[in-house]
Amino acid sequence: MSKGSAAPKPGDPGVRTGRAAGPRRGGSRSGRLPRGGRFFRDGAPGGPVLRLFARWVRRPLLPALRLWRRNIQLRIVAGTLLMSLGVVLLLGLVVIGQVRNGLLDAKERAAQSQAAGGFSAAQDRAATTSSAPGQQVGGRTGSSVNWRSTLVEQLASGGQSAFNVVALSLDTDDTASRGVRASGEVDPATSIPADLRLSVAQGADTFQKFTKIHYTSGKASEAGLVIGKRLNDADGTQYELYYLFPLTQEEDSLTLVKGTLATAGLFVVVLLGAIAWLMVRQVVTPVRMAAGIAERLSAGRLQERMKVTGEDDIARLGEAFNKMAQNLQLKIQQLEELSRMQRRFVSDVSHELRTPLTTVRMAADVIHEARVDFDPVTARSAELLGDQLDRFESLLSDLLEISRFDAGAAALEAEPIDLRQVVRRVIGGAEPLAERKGTRIVVVGDQQPVVAEADARRVERVLRNLVVNAVEHGEGRDVVVKLAAAGGAVAVAVRDYGVGLKPGEATRVFNRFWRADPARARTTGGTGLGLSIAVEDARLHGGWLQAWGEAGGGSQFRLTLPRTADEPLRGSPIPLEPEDSRRNREQTAVAHTQEGARRTAVPAQSVGDRTQLSVPPRLPVPAASVDPTALPGSGARVVARAATDGDGGNGNGEREDGTRGR
Repeated sequence: MSKGSAAPKPGDPGVRTGRAAGPRRGGSRSGRLPRGGRFFRDGAPGGPVLRLFARWVRRPLLPALRLWRRNIQLRIVAGTLLMSLGVVLLLGLVVIGQVRNGLLDAKERAAQSQAAGGFSAAQDRAATTSSAPGQQVGGRTGSSVNWRSTLVEQLASGGQSAFNVVALSLDTDDTASRGVRASGEVDPATSIPADLRLSVAQGADTFQKFTKIHYTSGKASEAGLVIGKRLNDADGTQYELYYLFPLTQEEDSLTLVKGTLATAGLFVVVLLGAIAWLMVRQVVTPVRMAAGIAERLSAGRLQERMKVTGEDDIARLGEAFNKMAQNLQLKIQQLEELSRMQRRFVSDVSHELRTPLTTVRMAADVIHEARVDFDPVTARSAELLGDQLDRFESLLSDLLEISRFDAGAAALEAEPIDLRQVVRRVIGGAEPLAERKGTRIVVVGDQQPVVAEADARRVERVLRNLVVNAVEHGEGRDVVVKLAAAGGAVAVAVRDYGVGLKPGEATRVFNRFWRADPARARTTGGTGLGLSIAVEDARLHGGWLQAWGEAGGGSQFRLTLPRTADEPLRGSPIPLEPEDSRRNREQTAVAHTQEGARRTAVPAQSVGDRTQLSVPPRLPVPAASVDPTALPGSGARVVARAATDGDGGNGNGEREDGTRGR
């Protein structure tokens, strides 16, 4: 920072408090991009692209997700379908596995029996057949080949396409390869696995293996079982004899079982889904009826009742619901009648008291004017009589105004007004009280016009009540009146530094006849209805009257009005919690401490080595919007939701977790 430039203060617009400004510690968070990559943060180029892609993917799914969350019948039926589908799949796998094992075991036993008979017949034929006398050794190979061919034909003739027979020589040279004989156009080279041939050549037992049977005629290959054994031919030469059993029939049977199970499983799943839908409908339909009737009851249609049929649990629930609705209707009618009687009583009494009060006021004025001729005690009594009559008249006026609000007879006479003029009139009327209390009233933000369509009389009454209360409870300290306008709203906040409000009192301060300290004397003759009337005036404008306070730290009351009548409020240009509150001061102190520690940790550089860094412009903080349906004074919490304010205002957007003292 160059010399002569003022350091930004935490309260200045555009400066965030609660967290130290400047670069963060650590190289990974300094904001520099690593080599060969980039950060996909909110400010990085990839951030908006990823958010747009996620929004594009999520948008078609939102209706389905909303239906899934709101429809319990759909969730139960879908869960039933999924669970039954899992059960059917598991059961199908078990059944298919059992059938497959059974078919293979049966085929294997039959094949072993058939092959054992063939091997025995081949061995017997070799034992009974001898070579021709005087035949040369060189001719034994041809005789052996002819013998094997005859043997293969005889053994395969009894198969009737149930199996094929292959005879192979143990030797692998070209001369011995001419002794290969196979039936059924089987390709021995690819149909008999090499490991099976090795086992047969090395052992005298019978060996078997499941494999694929291939044909030389172009016929499609098929799964099969190969059983082989090493034997001796008529010349005493060892050779390999194999039986090849196709598994076509077993595969057809297994396919038929799979199709049957799939059809039956699909039918069972659909049937279970329909049964679940019907069963759940019997429970969900009364619940939906009860929910609809409850909504209509909450809307004021107290004559709604549930239709009850049967004597089961749902019927008892309906009877209990109808009984509750009937009792609720009776109680509400009683309360409405009592409320009407009370409002009428207050209105009638207030009107009836005006006539005797006028007479008493005239007599009191005569006595008050003649008090100079009385003795000191009588003169003081005349003054007290006049003061109490003033308070009595104020109480009657407040009661009449409250009765108008309760009866819905209050009317709004809105016209464009400049709130600065209203504030000046209010401060001028409160100056005598402020001088007696030793309080100074300071106005902030009155440089620009603050115009709104409002009822000047009602707004002045609200501000007069707030300013007088702030002076009375300010313990002689300054009272700050702040005005601001932003977007479609204007606001006036009255801040005092007196006794403040204890936790929980901000939600009760607008109750009728409520006092923070019941033992505290009212020096200005208040009636306890001022804030109640003020919050009703704010509601009549479609605005908010909210309170914040902390014990020993003062309080702040904020009046927010729409610039245009009947325009919904989306936020306030003045934050409800002031910047100089105890919590904000602590956050600012922590931020300054962290900033000082960070600057201390940075090594010093010479002036010549310093590099001028480009600082990006600070964007205005968008104002947060508050739910306009949660009006002040109801005790409900107002949760802020992000929104962009069209007017920058004072740069202080409202973001609060709740409004105290509404």
